[in-house]
This record gives sequence, structure tokens and C-alpha cells, in this order.
Amino acid sequence: MGSAVERTDEHVREYLIYRGFTSTLKHLDSEIKADKEKGFRVDKIIDQLQQLVQSYDLFGLKEYWLYLDRRLFSRLEDVYRTTVNKLRTSLYRYYVVNTVQKGNLEKTQEFFLRQASELQGQAEWRDWFILPFIPSPEQNSAFSPYFSRQWADTFLVSLHNFLSVLFQCMPQPVLLSFDAEVQRTTSLTEENEQFRQILFALQTESRVEQQQQQQRDGEQTVHHKLPAYVQNMDRLGDTELDLVTSQRAVSAATPPSRNFFSTFLPQGRRTPAKPPLLPSGSSPSQQAGGKKEPQLSLPAKSKDCVQAKEPKPSSSSQPATIEPAGSQQSSGQAASQAASQAASQAAQQTAHPRNRRFQDHEKERKELFFKPPSQTQDKKVEVGDADAVVETSSDTLDSSSNSRSSGGGPEGGGLPAEQPFIKLSQEEYGEHHSSIMHCRVDSSGRRVASLDVDGVIKVWSLPNPLIQTKATIMSKSPLLSLEWATKPDRLLLLGSGVGTVRLYDTDAKKNLYEMNIDETHPRILSLACSPSGSSFVCSAAAVSRSGGSDSAPRLPIPVSGQLLLWDTKTVKQQLQFSLEPEPVAINCTAFNHNGNLLVTGAADGVIRLFDMQRYESAMSWRAHDGEVYSVEFSYDENTVFSIGEDGKFIQWNIHRCGVKQSEQMLPQEATGPFILSGYSGYKQVQVPRGRLFAFDSEGQHVLTCSSTGGLIYRLTNGEPALENVLSLGGHKAPVVTVDWCSAVDCGTCLTASMDGKIKLSTLLAQKS
Repeated sequence: MGSAVERTDEHVREYLIYRGFTSTLKHLDSEIKADKEKGFRVDKIIDQLQQLVQSYDLFGLKEYWLYLDRRLFSRLEDVYRTTVNKLRTSLYRYYVVNTVQKGNLEKTQEFFLRQASELQGQAEWRDWFILPFIPSPEQNSAFSPYFSRQWADTFLVSLHNFLSVLFQCMPQPVLLSFDAEVQRTTSLTEENEQFRQILFALQTESRVEQQQQQQRDGEQTVHHKLPAYVQNMDRLGDTELDLVTSQRAVSAATPPSRNFFSTFLPQGRRTPAKPPLLPSGSSPSQQAGGKKEPQLSLPAKSKDCVQAKEPKPSSSSQPATIEPAGSQQSSGQAASQAASQAASQAAQQTAHPRNRRFQDHEKERKELFFKPPSQTQDKKVEVGDADAVVETSSDTLDSSSNSRSSGGGPEGGGLPAEQPFIKLSQEEYGEHHSSIMHCRVDSSGRRVASLDVDGVIKVWSLPNPLIQTKATIMSKSPLLSLEWATKPDRLLLLGSGVGTVRLYDTDAKKNLYEMNIDETHPRILSLACSPSGSSFVCSAAAVSRSGGSDSAPRLPIPVSGQLLLWDTKTVKQQLQFSLEPEPVAINCTAFNHNGNLLVTGAADGVIRLFDMQRYESAMSWRAHDGEVYSVEFSYDENTVFSIGEDGKFIQWNIHRCGVKQSEQMLPQEATGPFILSGYSGYKQVQVPRGRLFAFDSEGQHVLTCSSTGGLIYRLTNGEPALENVLSLGGHKAPVVTVDWCSAVDCGTCLTASMDGKIKLSTLLAQKS
């Protein structure tokens, strides 16, 4: 509701400006600033209550709670009055405990003096009047639970949830309902567009299938007398059938040689041959009896030849001949006729239009006949006669076909039993023309924002069913970082190299705010938005001492930097974090799920963990020899993973400062700096800027960079710490940043490379 109120306020403000009601606009702004309901934003209400508690403003705390009671709680049904009273009692106890913890005994006594008349008749406060006179109340069994951090967190979360549900259930005015209706209409329009694209794709596929079916029906009419071994090969194209039949016709008149299959197979690939061609008149009993029928040469595509009769089995060593009606041919005449027919057949195939599709069939043909080198070497046979060659190679083909049909082993190209993911598809987004720096998916899993080294930002949708570019952002100043806002997820934070951060609305396609961070630290290296959406962390660094660009390697001496907390709504700086032992550039930042913890990786190789409720450093330790490039919380948030300049992927225990749980060396292509070489000595070097690794939805697998695509590892508890399970591939240049979207049923892995290409690999997790 808070976001809807904020958007409605903006619409009203825009309307007043359009109408010229400036005095009304001034009154509106002043009342919004003094709004005690904080625009129905629960986090702001909780912050206001905590601020009154921390400042020992008992009178202000009582007045604010009474206002909430009159404005909100009094409209509830009587059954909720007990809950409201319990929350008020807990709020007063929270205040008293804070005064005791801070050692302000005077404020503790003041509370009981002012509230004595109100609280002395309540049973839950009867034992609390002795609190100021107990030396160590946190050690007393009656009061110790209230001095624990767990109790305070439980109370604040309960109050937050109660207010959130209350605001959701409140009747909304027509103006707020209009905003919801607009959003619903927009979502329906997008859904209709997606369904339209799906329908178009299905119709196109149906037309293609009909055309293919008609073509197959026509070809079956021509090939009604094809041998059995060709009819069973459904994956061979028409051109392949022509080629195989032609070569078999020529082989009947040509002495067999060691390079028999080389005449019609691509160079460098030796594949199993076809099964032996049996006469159409041979019975199953003859085949089972072990009789070898001589090989027949029957041109399959000649339209001029007349359908032949079934050949008679011959016991001689000479090849059998086709016996036309009314004449008898000798074996020599049959061979010469077969050779002439094969020659004319080859001439027809050369001029046939389908031969232009030969290159298209090559790829499918190689997949069909592919077999690992170890197996083909084991099956080598000395060529003695044509029959021996055909029999041996046909056995190999049969075994290969069975292996492929089973799909269980590596010989058939099937997935191993322990494979955790199936790669359903891989699509490419190629709107960028230079190397990618950042590529991030928003929290809803619908949109992607990608930034290249030229400062061009593309906002585009994941394929459903097609990839669509929603917005293109061009920046005059160099851009170094980007981050999606969490609430609302349509907003994008853009950090520049001139000390500014922009808040960009991807739906309206305009800048909402531009914040000037710090002139002395103009390079905005990292941005991280709090899960609540109320604030974001900004890492600002001084200009590199090398004077080079951000794509060149940095000097080993860390530059100065700042870590700042900004309020997203007020667009003001809240505080500056203390970086010990000295101010240093922070390369990467990440929040945990509720925003209570912030982890950072710096140029001095130190990982720092900040308590975002106290806004102070909880612990820090030296993690890498060199800079820390990327850092993330684990799935259970008991550990932190990091990748550094030393090429190590390390898991750290956050409950025991500086203790490693696992360590794994990664190749340079996974950790950077990334190098792209070309002709004439061309060389491009890029230091890591974006995320170098990403986890799946369950935190059991991690996606990393490589020179040819993303690599997926399984996290293990032993040695090694990572187990390679899947290579996504698809890239011709080094991958520099990755992301893993698990917001949909099928996870999508994003891998962005130095040639500006972004691959979207859709994975299906296999449940064990």
C-alpha cells in the first residue's frame, strides 16, 4: 500500500502543477513532510518509534502511539483490542529496557513516576516497579528474557507484521484503487501480448510441420522400394538417402578398398557403416539360417528405371543380378548397367534442388553417427571383402543406435544419472556492441539490465516466449555500476564515474533523481539495495592512482574509498560507515535476506561484515592476497563466499571470524582479469566489475565464468570444494559476469561475455 500511496501522491502533485495550484502544492508538501502515518510505510513508522525510544522521548512516544490508536487501532473490531494492548505494553517495556541498557537510571525512574497512575493497576506491570532498584536486572530470571536481542527483534517484527496486515485490510479510496486497476490492466496487456506471441509461434510451427509432412508423403511415394536399413533411419535427410543409395550402387561395381567409407563420409570422421542390404525376396528363415545374400545395387532415386522383380537367391560367389520381365542378363552386364545407372544418378543428384540442403543435414548427420574415439578404435577391421565390412560396421551401428535410444550412458549422448540439471534451451541477446560489465535480473525475475563498457544500458525481458528490449539508456558520463531496487522493482540504480547515482524508472523511461555522492570519490564501484527498499549502500572510490580506465588492471596499492548509506525516498545520505584500518575502495557489497547484515569485499583483500541495525562493523578479516572481486551470502546465511584476485573461491564462517570452511583454486578465466586477444597483436584486458558467481534457488550449485561459457559446480563438504557438473558453453569470448534467476519454475542462467553477447540458458532441475 505504501508504494501505491507514493505513486498517487506523485500523480496529485503533477496534477496540481499542471493546473497551476502552487499554493495547494506547497500545503500538500508541508503536510506530507509532517505526515505521522509516513505514507502508510510500515518501516518508516517503526523507525519513528525506535527514534523516540533511543532519544528517551517518553512524551513523544506516548503521543505518537495515541495518534496511531485514534487513527488506526480504534477502527478495528473488539477482538483485536487485546493484541493492541499487548503491543503497547511491549513498546513501553522496550523503552524501559533501553534506558537500563544505556545506564540512564534517571530516565528509568522518570518512566515509573509518570506512568505509575496508569500502570499500577495492571497485573503485567506489578513486578516491574522494582526494576530501578535491582543492580543487574539482565541477570534476574524475571527480567533477563526482556534484555535479550531475540526478544527485541521478535517484538519489532510482530509490530511490523501487525501494521502491514492492517494497512492491507484497510478500505482504500477510489484514487488508490485506480492505481491498482492501472497495474492490473498493464499486467493483463503484457500477458495478452505473451499469449499472442505463443499463438503465433505455434501457428508457424504447425505450418512448418504440415509442409514437412507433405514433403515426406511425396518422397515416400518416390522411395516406396527403399531397402529396410534406410527406412529405419528416420533422422537421415533426403539428400543423405540419395547419397547413400548412390554410393552403394557404385560399390557393387567397384572393388572394395580400405577407404571404402571415405567416399561418402566427411574428412576426419570415420563412422559405422550401414547394415547389409538384403534382397527383398529373402525370407526371415533364410536370414536366421545364416545364409549370406549377395549385395544388390538398386538405384533408389532414378525415375526412369522400371520396378524390378524380386531377385532369385544365387549360390555362386558372383553377385546376384536383377531379372527383368522377359529377359536374362549376365553378371557382367548387370555390373555395367549398375555403374551406368549410378553415373546418371549422380548427375541427377548434382542438379537436384535438394542437394543445396546438404550443408544443413551435415550437422544432424554428425550427431547421428557420432561415437567416442575409444570405441571406434576398438572396432577396427581389416577390409577383406565388401560383405565383411558391411557386417562388422552394421553391428557397430546397431549398438550405437541402442545406446542412443536408451539415453542412459555417455556413449549415446544421454545425460549421466547424477546430472542435476537439464539444459532445455539457450538463447542469445546481442543488442550490445562492446564488452559487458554488469548483467542483473530484477527481484521478480521478469527483466534484465545489462551495462557495457561504452556506457549503454539495455533493459529487456526474459524470453516469454521472445526477448524484448524495453528501454535503452545512453549516458554522457561513464557508468561503472548498476543495481535493481527491490521495492518497487521497476527502479534501477546507476552509478557513474563522476560521483553521481541516478534513480531510473524503467517503466516511465525517465530519471527520477540524480544524487551527487562525493566529488573527492567520484567512482561509484558498487551499489546494493536493502531488501526493504528503503535505503541503498553506495561504494565510492577515488580516481585510480594509475590514471588508467576501469577496464585496465589496477595497481596493487589500494585507493581511498567510502561506504555510504542513502535513503531511497528522501534521497539523502543517512550515514558513512567506518572502514578500518583505513578508508579503502569497496569493490562488492551484498545484503542478507532481511537486510540486517551487509558484507563487503575491498581492494585491500579484507571482507567486512556490518550490523545494519547498529550501523557498525561487526567483524572483518583478511580474505585474499589482492583485491576481493565478488562476495555473497550462502543459502543458510551462516557463511560467506568470496572470489579474489588470487584466484581462490573461499567459504568463510561468519560466526568464527576469519575461519575458512572450504577453499578452491579457480582458473584465471573464472576470476579475472579477463583477456580478449585478436589479430595484429590486439589485446583487451578487463578487470571484474559484475558478479563473478551466482547460486541456484537451493544454494547447492554455483555458476561461474569461463572462456567459453558458464560452468556450474556442485558445492561439496569435502575436497575438492567444487565438483563440475555442467558446462553451458555457447560463447566465443571470455564470460565476465553471471547471474542465476530462480524466480520462475525453470531456472535461467545468464552469462555475459567480452564480445557483447549474453546467453540465456534455461535449466530444468532433476529431482533426486
